Amino acid sequence: MTAPVPLILHLSQDDPKKCSARKMARFNKARIVVRFHDIPYGCLLLDPFSKTALSPADREIVLSRGLAAIDCSWEEAEKVFKKFLLFRKVNSRALPILLATNPVKFGKWGELSTLEALAASYYIMGFKEEANEMMSIYTWGHNFIEINREPLEAYSECSNSTEVVEVQKEFV
Repeated sequence: MTAPVPLILHLSQDDPKKCSARKMARFNKARIVVRFHDIPYGCLLLDPFSKTALSPADREIVLSRGLAAIDCSWEEAEKVFKKFLLFRKVNSRALPILLATNPVKFGKWGELSTLEALAASYYIMGFKEEANEMMSIYTWGHNFIEINREPLEAYSECSNSTEVVEVQKEFV
């Protein structure tokens, strides 16, 4: 079964020329929405502040309800996610630690672009081909999977969030 096209709540807080979410939409790798209410109830939402780590166990939620991300400025992220979670009942998940390879945040742990976050999610949940296809829209994209291959593979072999958190300790 193939992964569904992710939704991205786009808040237009970043430089449009550097926005990976907009480029994903142009390449039909994601669908942009601009209102909180366009994110469906019960979907899996990537949330860097979630207490639950994304794991392969989340694959069924994504297949049945979808995957969503919020594209916003890192400076505004905490406020945005608090506000969003007041409006919607979603399954929020945080990504385990990975290294950013995008030109803006290159080399920073955990500060991924929307593209990197969605591709990592798909990889961890077993949609590895889709993850590689997503990253192919940028010349630097293949670096993300290559540099993070060891942790991505380790996370993708876990059975639940607790195991992902334990495995993550090896890479911190």
